[in-house]
Amino acid sequence: MTVRAQQIDIYLSTRRSGSTQVTAAARAGFSERTGRRIEKGEYRKGKKTRHRRTREDPFFEVWEQDLEPLLKEYPEFSAVGLLRYLQERYPGRYPDGKLRTLQRRAREWRALHGGEKEVMFRQEREMGRLGLSDFTRFDDGGITIRGERFVHCLYHFRMAFSGFRYARAVSGAENYEALAAGLREAFRRLGGVPVEHRTDSLSSAYKNLPRSEAEDITARYGALCRQYGMLATHNNRGRAHENGAIESAHGHLKRSLREALTIRGSRNFESVADYQGFIDVITENHNRRRLAAIQAERAALGPLPPNRLPEYSEVFVRVSTSSTIRVAGALYSVPSRLIGKRLRVHLYASRLECHVGVRRVLDLPRVHSIEGEEEARRIDYRHLIDSLAEKPMAFHRARLRDDILPDETWRVVWRALDAHLPPRDACRLMVGALKLAADRDCEWPLGQFLLQAISVGRIPSLAELRGRFGPSVVPLAASGLEAADSRSLADMSSDIHRDRNPYLQEGNGSWVG
Repeated sequence: MTVRAQQIDIYLSTRRSGSTQVTAAARAGFSERTGRRIEKGEYRKGKKTRHRRTREDPFFEVWEQDLEPLLKEYPEFSAVGLLRYLQERYPGRYPDGKLRTLQRRAREWRALHGGEKEVMFRQEREMGRLGLSDFTRFDDGGITIRGERFVHCLYHFRMAFSGFRYARAVSGAENYEALAAGLREAFRRLGGVPVEHRTDSLSSAYKNLPRSEAEDITARYGALCRQYGMLATHNNRGRAHENGAIESAHGHLKRSLREALTIRGSRNFESVADYQGFIDVITENHNRRRLAAIQAERAALGPLPPNRLPEYSEVFVRVSTSSTIRVAGALYSVPSRLIGKRLRVHLYASRLECHVGVRRVLDLPRVHSIEGEEEARRIDYRHLIDSLAEKPMAFHRARLRDDILPDETWRVVWRALDAHLPPRDACRLMVGALKLAADRDCEWPLGQFLLQAISVGRIPSLAELRGRFGPSVVPLAASGLEAADSRSLADMSSDIHRDRNPYLQEGNGSWVG
């Protein structure tokens, strides 16, 4: 007869209450003799540990000669890989149903013979001691700015003790300037400076930079921390857990943003500043729930520096004969009058300030190259149009042709002109239209007029454009053409490319398919 653990508990409980063996055994449901054996310790709760196999080991013959050498060579060899190896070497002997058994055998072998594993040492969190910074991608958030996909990451700062948090949207990829600007704003909101600041191993964080530039960023990070009076530290390469106080918080931050976006009902924002305001609300709500700890920690922080520290990197570049400069992996156009000049560029997180000597001559919005994609470009046709007007045919095969065109509307117009006009006429009309747009500041209405004209099969002459968009611009409504629906641009473009052989009707500048 099998005695259950519950019966033994009932018997012992009844005996402790003063009942006899007979009474306690009867209440537990077994004999008085079994009760005596229980009191002698001959019965134990739970199942007895089995120290023998109940079935034959299916891998006994191949373990030492085939499998163990593989595990010694590569201890992380998966059980699936080992089973596939056996199935190829011994066809028909080792079905997939043996996988669980092999997994147990491999796990036992690693426990007995595997290498030493890394030990995690939990750290004490000292008030006011450690602040951490890191960047995390948020492209999967689906954020758009005025309908355009916003490729960005989040700069994230956190205090290890109180959990104070600050987050900032950074266009493109992580960069030193965003780190400097994010730190400044985080410390301003926190109200002080921690003893130590930790971030990633910066020389490995900016993988798109040459080694010398990455090492320079690491050196500048150290200088930045010294200006704040902090100890600069970073975790070892490939050891994200060393930054664990913020790495784990990334998931909480992004989950809070996704939930708030769901409640908001839209992921589209009017501007990056509008989106940043949305992020600020999320982080401020988080900080409000930890207000007591944050206020206590503020008493242990160092003072903010009296003067505002620079948030830019300074680089020197020379303007090429193409009227372009290359800064931080991106290409920018500049006015042609600067060709050959050496520019001193202050590189901020979101803009470039260009100087000739001590004079500031140009500001440009910053663009960022995305890893795995083409080089980022920011080409302004106004910088190049005077030279193009003197030699319009240079536009036809220009490497930067699509970047010179202001937007997709103008690109659709160019594809139509290129499909229906000889190259010389197409270039003259397009360059003339761009020159007119630059001189009269009518880029949008002129682009819409051209788009609507070609959509009905008519090509306006340059003289007509100059007459319509002269000093007093004729509104689109007055011309009988309404603004184009931007959603039809892709369809229109595909229609143009389906038929590249229409012939022009004589005398009226239109074409017939």
